[in-house]
Amino acid sequence: MKVLSFCHSSRACFPLSGFIIFFFTCYVHRMESAKFTVIGPSDSVTAILGQETVLPCHLSPSMSAANMEVRWFRSEFASFVHLYLDGKDQYEGQRPEYHRRTELLKAGLGDGIVPLRILNIRQADEGRYLCFVQDDTFYGETVLELRVAGLGSAPLISVEGHQDGGIRVVCLSAGWYPEPEVLWKDLSGRDLPSLSETTSRGDNDLFETESAIVVKKHSNQNLSCCIRNTVLNQEKESAVYIADFFFPRANPWMVALSVILVVLFGFIGLTVYQFKTKGKLNEEIGKRDIEIEKRDNEIRWRRSVAPIEEANVTLDPDTAHPQLVLSEDQKSVRREDRCQDLPDNPERFDIWGCVLGCEGFTAGRHCWEVEVGAGERWAVGVARESVSRKGEITRSPEGGIWAVERWGDQFQALSSPVTPLPLSRAPSRIRVCLDCDRGQVTFIDAGDEAPIFTFPPGSVPGERIRPWLWVGPESQLRLCP
Repeated sequence: MKVLSFCHSSRACFPLSGFIIFFFTCYVHRMESAKFTVIGPSDSVTAILGQETVLPCHLSPSMSAANMEVRWFRSEFASFVHLYLDGKDQYEGQRPEYHRRTELLKAGLGDGIVPLRILNIRQADEGRYLCFVQDDTFYGETVLELRVAGLGSAPLISVEGHQDGGIRVVCLSAGWYPEPEVLWKDLSGRDLPSLSETTSRGDNDLFETESAIVVKKHSNQNLSCCIRNTVLNQEKESAVYIADFFFPRANPWMVALSVILVVLFGFIGLTVYQFKTKGKLNEEIGKRDIEIEKRDNEIRWRRSVAPIEEANVTLDPDTAHPQLVLSEDQKSVRREDRCQDLPDNPERFDIWGCVLGCEGFTAGRHCWEVEVGAGERWAVGVARESVSRKGEITRSPEGGIWAVERWGDQFQALSSPVTPLPLSRAPSRIRVCLDCDRGQVTFIDAGDEAPIFTFPPGSVPGERIRPWLWVGPESQLRLCP
């Protein structure tokens, strides 16, 4: 029996059945080698506002994705969050809100590991993400959920007066996401019922909460206000003790004493009226004593919060605006009219005349001094490492900057909104005190050690913080050794 075969010219002949088997084997091998499954996390990923997060994704079985298309997107396939194609990242068509904020981590590409890093997490980043991987005609995808959360400020407890035979105590806190849980607790940690609770959204769309409780005498005078983020399972707590003399008293002896006090104060009023001139003099002396005591308290307060570690800060030339000229020791900076020919690297400020310190801090207490001289346009403070460098920047805590500023005849703290400061108090040398553990920044006049301004505890996020300077025209700043 003959076997049907293909022959052409003088070339060798191949059996038809062998050719079909060879072709089918190669095709099946090619199809099998291309098959994979895209796998993401089984639970949602939680990220903290202002920090970075990584969305995990990988192929199974493990295979190289270096020559595949890796596309991260949300609702629209074409408008992507991040795209890796033809062996490199592609940015044309990227959603504008993710510009300069995404990165495909390529260390594990050879094993099919394709996670996405997102910087400077915002509330709008919350929601569904799709990880799509394609190799020729075969593709796979998986869906994962990103949850965003933020820790607000430490609770501020205040006593507002008498109510219902007790003391009305109010707890305030802001900067939370999502809506936090507010708990009052006694000394033993047991929950106490609140009188009222109000939650609202601030200008930055984060939650602000206010809760009130009435404290009765001899009942839970030691209490604390606890604000909890249920997503992060983290909380911030402040405590207070209400002393006995704050509570209202009503007994015959107190009534008699009140009558006596009324008569006594009436007599004192007549005496003061008769000795008006002497009274005014005593009043001036009293005011002076109060000012002296206040000043002493401020100095004692400053010493109690002053950082332990003296930081030797230098300026980072890779972040300096092209108009800024740094000294050789990277300790001083001045501004010139024309730009230098410097590479436009991602770390460099391109519009505002800013520069960051080389050093970054994540824990502990640190301080350094900046000499501003007689310049009339400058700003001194700190910034988070992920602060925006390109285009217009927001010089406030919302933009990742905590600083004080001199702008002509205005001296102010760059809070939100800005806090005017007395121009007469504008110093020539400023001491910057950063407490990473409390999330607090304090500015002190290095000349007389008087406090200038303090951003409240919890206002600085728990991420890497670096010294920050803005140098205006005709100004020169120097870091003191």
